Amino acid sequence: MVTVKEGTRPPWVGLGAAVWVQIAAGNAYNFPLYSHSLKSVLGFSQRQLTMLGVANDIGENVGLVPGIASNKLPPWMILSIGAFACFFGYGVLWLAVSRTVLSLPYWLLWIALCVATNSSAWLTTVILVTNMRNFPVSRGTVAGILKGYGGLSAAVFTEIYSVLLRNSSSRLLLFLTLGVPALCFVMMYFVRPCTPASSEDSAERGHFLFIQAASVVVGIYVLTTTILDDSFSLSAPITYSFVTIMVVLLMAPLAIPLKMTFYPKRVDSSGNLDNGDNNADESEPLLKPSISTASLGSFREGNDSSSDIAMLLAEGEGAVKRKRRPKRGEDFKFTEAVIKADFWLLFLVYFVGVGTGVTVLNNLAQIGIAQGTHDTTILLSLFSFGNFVGRLGGGVVSEHFVKTKTIPRTFWMTCTQILMIFIYLLFASAISGTLYAATALLGICYGVQFSIMIPTVSELFGLRHFGLFYNFMSLGNPLGAFLFSGLLAGYIYDNEAAKQHGLNYLHGTNVSCLGPDCFRLTFLVLAGVCGVGTILSVVLSTRIKPVYEMLYAGGSFRLPQNTRDEVAEPEISANILSERNTSLVD
Repeated sequence: MVTVKEGTRPPWVGLGAAVWVQIAAGNAYNFPLYSHSLKSVLGFSQRQLTMLGVANDIGENVGLVPGIASNKLPPWMILSIGAFACFFGYGVLWLAVSRTVLSLPYWLLWIALCVATNSSAWLTTVILVTNMRNFPVSRGTVAGILKGYGGLSAAVFTEIYSVLLRNSSSRLLLFLTLGVPALCFVMMYFVRPCTPASSEDSAERGHFLFIQAASVVVGIYVLTTTILDDSFSLSAPITYSFVTIMVVLLMAPLAIPLKMTFYPKRVDSSGNLDNGDNNADESEPLLKPSISTASLGSFREGNDSSSDIAMLLAEGEGAVKRKRRPKRGEDFKFTEAVIKADFWLLFLVYFVGVGTGVTVLNNLAQIGIAQGTHDTTILLSLFSFGNFVGRLGGGVVSEHFVKTKTIPRTFWMTCTQILMIFIYLLFASAISGTLYAATALLGICYGVQFSIMIPTVSELFGLRHFGLFYNFMSLGNPLGAFLFSGLLAGYIYDNEAAKQHGLNYLHGTNVSCLGPDCFRLTFLVLAGVCGVGTILSVVLSTRIKPVYEMLYAGGSFRLPQNTRDEVAEPEISANILSERNTSLVD
């Protein structure tokens, strides 16, 4: 069992460090920055390139092993695995793009890209699992903050790519090979499980608000400086100062534990500490859900002992013979969750949202070129900023309305997927001047899918196996990339390029397709898919509405009483049952 350190400062230190790790975990978003080099230097066709994009998404999102490991290994070990995957994967890609090693086979590069971006799965899993357990009553807020910074990571890497690395793909790959592992090794001491607070107080809400505001400032700053650097010829000192200020802004979340250190809460008139750190009754060990659940409240108030005895009497004499199945909101095992309709509805809705969005992201450079925009750096920055706004805003907005109106979080997936239908139709129309606006709006809708899915899956199926559930849901991303990007978009693009160049079919060539027809059919299909996703999302939101009415009945999150762990132990003897029956009669 992972040891838990008590106190209020460590969770905030871990959250501040997790912000940096989450940005490093966004290394998979850099694929559009160096994909053109893979195509030009190595001579790949668009279909070969899109299949590499599929490898990028498979590596990033196939995290079942990290999900299982998150319950068995300490955070520092999971971070180490992610760091080594990043080093070896991007190292091979750097050898190919820099021409240090010639004629590396395509299959090796495909596997290397999978390994490199799989580091994202390890890094994201460990910080999400650790911090959502450290802040169990603020899941939506924490998920929104971390995934928001994850969405912002593409803009951060773009700033580094354009300013420090001077738009060099080989330098970027070398930076990912060495820089990301170094950051992981520095931060691994600070990302660790801590004793969670039993309730959210005003100070905690203020701290979250500060981090959210700081992230918005970073997002606006990075977007502005990227556009300025791309539009004007700025001197080296100015551009370097841009990066320095960005680094300082990214350190803003660490101001909270520093404030707690230098300005601790004062002792009240009765001599007790306001923060209650030394009150053992107010917090429980992190990895004992049955105890912490009881401390956080129950929907069955006043019925705990009687329901336990009734359960024992119903199960039989001498010992409990079988466990009752969990209800939505309690801790599920993976085998119990996969037989639930809500589990698969959430997976399909998430698959539609991120699968269609990542198709545009993987082909963003080619979409821009096809519509006459040869500098795609601004497009990527706009998508990244929109992605950040969607992730952060999705967490904040859904958290507000779920607590005040008990509106299911998936309602916002419905809204964004309706909007995505119109965005894809706008892409397909290729109206002059709409490319930048459509890209930014799509980034927002794409980001919302992440910040909604994460707390939703934890609220419906519990935190105990959250790492596994989260990573299974994340399979929707590479599955969508394979179907919509690898098979659909790449095939249509190459066919259009072949028509333009008077060829039967393109294979192993790197000619480009120009004009709206290169992706028009793809966008029309994506719009239709989002229509289906909207219907599924409405069904899911209707089904889980009663669950949210229970979870947030009092205006704040209250964990349901899960009696499985208290009454379903195989070691319960007939004597225990007899004693409890006797006490009941007395």
